[in-house]
Amino acid sequence: MDLAAIRADEINGWLLIHVFGAMLLVGSLVLAMTALFLAWRDGSEASARLAFRSLLVGVIPSWIVMRVAAQFLLDKEGLEDAELAWIEIGFITTEPGLLLLIIATVLAGLAMRRARRGDALGAGVKVAAVLASIMVAAYVITTWAMTNKPV
Repeated sequence: MDLAAIRADEINGWLLIHVFGAMLLVGSLVLAMTALFLAWRDGSEASARLAFRSLLVGVIPSWIVMRVAAQFLLDKEGLEDAELAWIEIGFITTEPGLLLLIIATVLAGLAMRRARRGDALGAGVKVAAVLASIMVAAYVITTWAMTNKPV
């Protein structure tokens, strides 16, 4: 049984960047999800603005950092064509997840604009909250897969 994995230093740096990006992604997504649910409940502009900004400034850039570092690690370790379950789970949740995150960001931005005009937030904030919740659940599963490395 292997007790520790020994990697080259340049891989350790990229692994740290990947993990840091993933932590920022999940943390900012939980913030956005919470703000979206508060905006849904209260209809407040401040919650809608917080949700939109955390998606736009936190979630999307941290997704990019996480994904670029992951691709570099796959290339460097020669795992591009590996059929490992934990890598497949990562691809299944990140690639379509970006589309859902972009949709949630656009809907949160539209809800913020509606609230700024004094209108009701509409169904967009509800859809964005549900999409953010789905992505939080997907990334919890992905975190489990990345840490436990199922076969």
